[in-house]
Amino acid sequence: MPPTPDDRPRCDWPGEDPLYLAYHDEEWGVPVHDERKMFEFLVLESFQAGLSWITILRKREAFRAAFAGFDAEAVASFGDADIARLLADAGIVRNRAKILAAIGNAKCTLELRAKGGGLVGFFWDHVGGKPIINRRATLSDLPATTKLAETIAKDMKRLGFRFLGPTTIYAHLQAAGLVNDHLVTCYRHSGSPLGVKPTHLTLRAL
Repeated sequence: MPPTPDDRPRCDWPGEDPLYLAYHDEEWGVPVHDERKMFEFLVLESFQAGLSWITILRKREAFRAAFAGFDAEAVASFGDADIARLLADAGIVRNRAKILAAIGNAKCTLELRAKGGGLVGFFWDHVGGKPIINRRATLSDLPATTKLAETIAKDMKRLGFRFLGPTTIYAHLQAAGLVNDHLVTCYRHSGSPLGVKPTHLTLRAL
């Protein structure tokens, strides 16, 4: 396991990158019950496809500014001028298909809210209202996807969501704390989605 700013055992994947360590310690696996943050993770995950997650994290503030603070109502109203603006924004991933999908997914999110529950209700209903606590021993034990993720991806596709296949959805479940995939050796596992409260790093709140 690589050295870290303190002696607490962690999952291997953050390495020594301070941004990655902060994300691991303060966000990854923490249950999300806020609509805006759930939408943010969904948008970021959809843009991550084909790229590394640290690349997306480094562009996160630019994404936040470009996508109206991840306000789904605002993003759903984006028109041609906004699409042109996003395609010219070097701070984000300038992929037209992903940009159009994000706007379309915002519209689908509003439709979910109109039916009651929104994204938060949709995802938590799929896991019975509480996080799935896994017991992974090594990184090689982490699956790329699961049957649950496949089911959710199919449900989302039926609802009109795009760029959210099973692998992307499983990454979202991990990030948003619907699934706790911290390794059993990691201090953040400890049988609880929140683990031990971090003290050495601070990641700006959403």
